[in-house]
Amino acid sequence: MKSNIDSDRKTVSKQILVSGPWETAVTEQLQAWEPDWAEQCALMTNSPWTNGILPLKEIELISTAVNCACTNLSAEGTRRHIRGALAAGATRDEILMIIKIASLLSIHTASLGAPILLEEAESAGIKPSKKLPVATPVCDKMKAGGQWNNGWDGFYELDPAWTEAIIAVSIPVYSSGVLTPKLAEFLSIAVDASITHMYAPGTRRHIRTALKLGATVEEIMEVLKICVSQGMQAANLGIPMLAEELKLMQVPE
Repeated sequence: MKSNIDSDRKTVSKQILVSGPWETAVTEQLQAWEPDWAEQCALMTNSPWTNGILPLKEIELISTAVNCACTNLSAEGTRRHIRGALAAGATRDEILMIIKIASLLSIHTASLGAPILLEEAESAGIKPSKKLPVATPVCDKMKAGGQWNNGWDGFYELDPAWTEAIIAVSIPVYSSGVLTPKLAEFLSIAVDASITHMYAPGTRRHIRTALKLGATVEEIMEVLKICVSQGMQAANLGIPMLAEELKLMQVPE
């Protein structure tokens, strides 16, 4: 029995050494303060990095997207996972595409707000100003091809020219070939489902598309687990501060 316990502890120790979502100094401090909790937490958070379901490069790219997303903007996490992605073989173009995805996530402000604006304006008896017709070939092509997202209807109605611009700048994420279609969907699931966004319509739409592209339930669950693991950014932020303040105030640890 003792040998089994020792073996389990060695496995856990290896898990702790996996960087995952952690800063090394933070894991060391946490092990010193609460070793049992640190071990259990490492088993949970590092699972995507150690179970072999997703390639390491994809894990690091997804982690980069979650940290870099305009709804998160974690500088320390973004740098750590960019470094991890490069070490795992990611190219500059792949990481740049991740940054584009993280930036364009802001479209959900219009997806959420434009329909509400139209509804409230109608309730108030206020009509939008009439606009001159504008050419929207990119939007028209997406509608004809069945690729249009009805969540965009509200802001298309209010400002078709702007809608054409933002849709045109978004298309390369899925059509440039820099990312595989399945990985592009994994990234979209991650930034939509992440703890700092939780955008249900986009999460459902991209899960549905990923399944159609051949993704397994297990792969998509790993994407969600990566998002959960990024909750440890709270520990990366708070534990060094706590250690510093304890030292400054000469409080025994």
